[in-house]
Amino acid sequence: MKIRKGDEVQVLSGKHRGRRGEVIRAIPDKHQVVVSGVNVVKRHTRPKRATMQAGIIDKDMPLPVAVVALICAKDGPTRARYEVGKDGSKTRVCAKCGGRL
Repeated sequence: MKIRKGDEVQVLSGKHRGRRGEVIRAIPDKHQVVVSGVNVVKRHTRPKRATMQAGIIDKDMPLPVAVVALICAKDGPTRARYEVGKDGSKTRVCAKCGGRL
């Protein structure tokens, strides 16, 4: 999975198509990401402890990685690929322009 926590992504398909946000959490086991402000649902909660507030809260839910794309500063939404350096380190680069992501 080439998308990590902290990346800026854009949603490519579905109800939230075109919206941008930062990846809050990546779930590689399920190939999903949680993007801030995208796919927000209302959760009705009851208090579990004396200090917890009950009511309706907004919760960011996961999206499949296949429906989001990394955003390159130069080209906009793009795919990422890896380049291996001479010392063996891998870096993610933009598939369109070759710039670092």
